[in-house]
Amino acid sequence: MHISFLMHHAYGVGETVRATFGLADALAERHDVEIVSVLRHRDAPALDLGPRVALRHLVDLREHAPAGDRTDPAHTRPAKVFPAAEPRFGQYSELTDRRIADHLRRTEADVVVGTRPGLTVHVARQTRRGPLRVGQESHCLAVRGRELRLALRGAYPRLDALVTATEADARAHLRRLRLPGVRVAAVPRAVPAPRLAPADGTGRWVVAAGRLTRAKRYDVLVRAFAAVVAARPDWRLRIYGGGPEKPALRALIDELGLYNHVFLMGPAGPLESEWAKGSLAVDPAGREPAGAALAEAMRCGLPVVATDCPYGPGELVEEGVTGRLVPAGQPVALATALLELIDDDAARARLGAAALAASARFDPVAVAGRHAALFEELAARRRGNGLRGSLHHARGALIGGAYAAKYATGHTARAAMRGVRTV
Repeated sequence: MHISFLMHHAYGVGETVRATFGLADALAERHDVEIVSVLRHRDAPALDLGPRVALRHLVDLREHAPAGDRTDPAHTRPAKVFPAAEPRFGQYSELTDRRIADHLRRTEADVVVGTRPGLTVHVARQTRRGPLRVGQESHCLAVRGRELRLALRGAYPRLDALVTATEADARAHLRRLRLPGVRVAAVPRAVPAPRLAPADGTGRWVVAAGRLTRAKRYDVLVRAFAAVVAARPDWRLRIYGGGPEKPALRALIDELGLYNHVFLMGPAGPLESEWAKGSLAVDPAGREPAGAALAEAMRCGLPVVATDCPYGPGELVEEGVTGRLVPAGQPVALATALLELIDDDAARARLGAAALAASARFDPVAVAGRHAALFEELAARRRGNGLRGSLHHARGALIGGAYAAKYATGHTARAAMRGVRTV
């Protein structure tokens, strides 16, 4: 099977890049896999990509690139297919519209996967007849504005499948986007095993990572950490990531006098070495799906303190077992949970060990097995033979279960599959 991922910018270090690279590399063990990056700003990817995965780009924006894409007049005119309400709209143009359309009309792939909403709209509308059209959601539908939801509602019914990170978000897409005939499945993001030893829990660091946006509610975390510092001034917080909220967060840190305790580290990748230096991971998001960042932290042996928001962490973190769940938007509750684990070395070690064991379900091979099973099911359904499709569906479930069970160290297969049930 030839599988093609269409990405915004495969040369960055964001969660989508990390998760897609891990998934693509695992799928390449048995399939022909390529990543097509719409934009290219760097000579080489910032993250490692396995040699079996082909990587190419559509628009070259490097300063020394000879093709002249940066000066092409079409790149100064706004895109017409890529939705105007998509957060990355400003980076798209008539030139990207044309290059993406040409690629999708000519692709020889059996499966084309869009990795952000604007690109999934292209996949849904412009992929030639033949390949399976799949969308992959990196954020929950609840954070999408009304205009973008309307654009997705007009395009997504043309998909064969939509993959979300959590079951709650899968249900939201089915309920709000009206997707008759579209297979909607919840599969966790792929996170490779770290190349470093797990965190030993001795570092007095709390670590967070993700885009600095309002939805992530890092302002709540900073306010909560003021209470942590008042009780335990020997602990500090590092927040990795960039985004539009950085100036406001910097001002809040200064206002609360936390400039020696809270550090905005900027984007970084890979993050495994940074997680390994910490003793706790934290995610204060108000309404976000369970992201790759928390899965990465768990794979490094960190217990997680996260908000029990509607679309994510509750499917990743088991309260009192692998971490703590607190109400969203409440600095006092967040500070209390952090301090309870900061002050209890034994509990922190116990939850960290459990998080490490539970994180096996994020292994790229297990996640790739789920995707491969889904693609086989879709191909069988398209062939139109109901009995044959049912048999392939059963076979796909067995394949996915086998992958999950294989990597469920210290857990039953049932427990390992909690985060990867399909909807």
